Amino acid sequence: MGDKTRVQVSKLKPGRYILIDDEPCRIGNITVSSPGKHGSAKARIEAVGIFDGKVRSIVKPTSAEVDVPIIDKRTGQIIAITPDTVQLMDMETYDLFDVPIATGVNDEIKDKLKEGINVEYWETLGRIKIMKLKGESS
Repeated sequence: MGDKTRVQVSKLKPGRYILIDDEPCRIGNITVSSPGKHGSAKARIEAVGIFDGKVRSIVKPTSAEVDVPIIDKRTGQIIAITPDTVQLMDMETYDLFDVPIATGVNDEIKDKLKEGINVEYWETLGRIKIMKLKGESS
């Protein structure tokens, strides 16, 4: 878990993920410039950090390889909520762990978190982020 792989730049697509400065990012836009007389085509990749929301961009030859995070998408149940953390239990392994609310919860769902509901969380490179609600429990 928390691994990465290498992918050729020409195979990347918007909506997929890439590592820029060791930060997992979702690709928003890729523009490819045509090759010059002696060069190769270059791709400008604009992406947004999954954990920090920062916009990053890199320029690489389309033939180059870049690191791509392997994201483990899992289901967990919220056991407890404190002002700073959400305690989750993995629904397969029953492991308990704390996720910091500031960096580990998608902004759109922060106000909807309640004890007892299931959420989808992503784990990559030793970091966890709660991405969406899986359904309400009564």
